[in-house]
Amino acid sequence: MRSFAREQRQSYTRAEDAFWQQVRGGRFHGLKFRRQVPIPPYIADFLCASARLIVELDGEPHETEARRQRDAWLTSQGFTVLRFPNELVLSNLDLVLDRLAEAVATKTSQSSPLPPLRGREMRGADRSSSDQVAPTHGGPHP
Repeated sequence: MRSFAREQRQSYTRAEDAFWQQVRGGRFHGLKFRRQVPIPPYIADFLCASARLIVELDGEPHETEARRQRDAWLTSQGFTVLRFPNELVLSNLDLVLDRLAEAVATKTSQSSPLPPLRGREMRGADRSSSDQVAPTHGGPHP
């Protein structure tokens, strides 16, 4: 599994690359993200271990039973799973990062809130239904 994850880190989609450039090396609020991380029996696209947060970027917009089972298992292990379509990452990365910041703030609500990213405006006031991405964490979403 580790060698497969290592191979996956070498070949990634444009959406994964765009997202990675924003979160790598503590660029996103100082949080450490890793990519293609084995969490047996699965491999997470992106993991922020300190927030127990997994980000999955999906090429296909429809939810499958396998994804539901995977997300349910990861949630049962204490992770919050956020899924974003590749298309949304490529067309509105700011919205994806805003949703990620909201999820991190929710996970770390007992500590101080995250400061806004410099130069980043809130975007997506006119969000279409295809832009609505909800965390799959078992509990109700605010």
